[in-house]
Amino acid sequence: MGGKKKATKEKPLEKMTAKELRDSAMEIPEITGVHGMNKIELISAIKKAKGIEEESGKQRDTSVREIKVKIRGLKAKREKALKENDTKMVIIYRSRISRLKKKTRRAA
Repeated sequence: MGGKKKATKEKPLEKMTAKELRDSAMEIPEITGVHGMNKIELISAIKKAKGIEEESGKQRDTSVREIKVKIRGLKAKREKALKENDTKMVIIYRSRISRLKKKTRRAA
């Protein structure tokens, strides 16, 4: 029989697992911090390194990580307001924290 081999077709980035994306990102020298990235970050980094333009789909205003940083800051301010017995600010911070938590659930 013939010794022909089929040309292996590379899987689209969106269909790859995070582990496969990390392996392919490790081969690209421009990308650093591969093991600390999640799947979405890996896809965008690989596309940027390869010069592939990303489709402008649903754009999020902030990532979940950035929102969580804001929540931590508000919690610290809320604790400070609790110690100072400023109930008005405690209520305001609590509502802001609640709003940001809802935002993280929608973004995830």
